[in-house]
Amino acid sequence: MSETGQVPPRLAVVSETGDGPFGASIDIGPHHLLADEAVSAGGHNAGPDPFEFLLAGLGACTTMTLRGYATRKGWPLDWIEVRVTHAVRASDGATKNVFEREIRLEGDLSTEERARLLEIADRCPVSRTLAGGSIIQSRLADMAPVGEASA
Repeated sequence: MSETGQVPPRLAVVSETGDGPFGASIDIGPHHLLADEAVSAGGHNAGPDPFEFLLAGLGACTTMTLRGYATRKGWPLDWIEVRVTHAVRASDGATKNVFEREIRLEGDLSTEERARLLEIADRCPVSRTLAGGSIIQSRLADMAPVGEASA
């Protein structure tokens, strides 16, 4: 966090690869990833689809949050595995996104420590973001087409 208590902005740059109708190249800092749709959805399955990235983000954030908490407490947590699924379900006449997280904890943890870690899982930043909703603002970039110099 910054001195103002705000998380600094993060940047992901995503562009088409030209490999099939949905292939995408993703650059996040020094990391390069590929995304695509499954063959059954018209893609080439060259990488995870957008919802799979979302599931991975929730699972990764959960493991990191649990590891940090257990380490600070000095708890004997040896290993963490998180499996995340996503479904869209009807609820009170509306459709809702439902994320189910199955968390495996290995180590000589007490029943109370395991219960506390389950509570802490809901406090990971990605979990809070998904549960609390977000604001998404979009705008068109003022830039020259690819291959043309800017004025």
